[in-house]
Amino acid sequence: MTMTTTRSAYPAPVQDLVPQARALADELGSLPSRNQLKARLRIGAPKANAVLAELDGYVPNPPETDETTAPVPVEPAAVAVLAGPAETEVPEAAPVADAAEVVADPQDATLADPVAPVAEADADTVTETGSVPEAKPRKRLATWPVLLLMLPATVAIWSGWVGLGQLAGFGPVHPLPGIADGFVIDTSITLPIGMETYSAYALYVWLSGRAGAKAIAFARISALTALSIGAAGQIAYHLMSAANVPAAHPIITAAVACIPVAVLGLGAALAHLVKEDN
Repeated sequence: MTMTTTRSAYPAPVQDLVPQARALADELGSLPSRNQLKARLRIGAPKANAVLAELDGYVPNPPETDETTAPVPVEPAAVAVLAGPAETEVPEAAPVADAAEVVADPQDATLADPVAPVAEADADTVTETGSVPEAKPRKRLATWPVLLLMLPATVAIWSGWVGLGQLAGFGPVHPLPGIADGFVIDTSITLPIGMETYSAYALYVWLSGRAGAKAIAFARISALTALSIGAAGQIAYHLMSAANVPAAHPIITAAVACIPVAVLGLGAALAHLVKEDN
């Protein structure tokens, strides 16, 4: 205890510690680390940093080794793996005299390492027993109001597409002539079924996030395009209906005639992309 008190009250200056540090470097064959200086010279971290600064550029002399006991050379890669990164070095326990030395020597106070604050547990997330409570399950949002929105929208969209199809040349056809002559289909219903079904499916693929990047990008672009074409078709029908136009313009007729083919191509392409990602 007497030696410890003397060392704390009258700490050795850095210049007196440099020869000892050089001797340690010659013994090790390389510059010592801060923890090695603290253990060998029994000094604190601030003074060890100062000694290391004095050793900057010093080349230690290799220690004399006996040929019979010389270590086997190791590959640099193996040395790096065995040594590990310098940051993972476990700090050694500092001597008792280091704490008093830091206080007694104000000159080294600027070199003191900052003390990390002790982490405090969050009282809101940790219970009295020390265990973290489980997160409460999130309540699912109701989606049934969408059904109420779909009913009037379906009626308006269906009537608009059927009316536009009739103005563009769509109408009753006999798909099975000679087999079932009484079986008649009005082809104008293919417009609302195809266009609006594809729009809803493309929106589902886009917003669900379950498909791959290519499928989601294709679904996003095609969904916005299909919705825009659907809005343009509704506008065209209501304008022509309000003006009592007997038949659609040839350009409108050509565009409406291409809708079933376009819907078939878009749907097949999106289905292939989704299946490829899965």
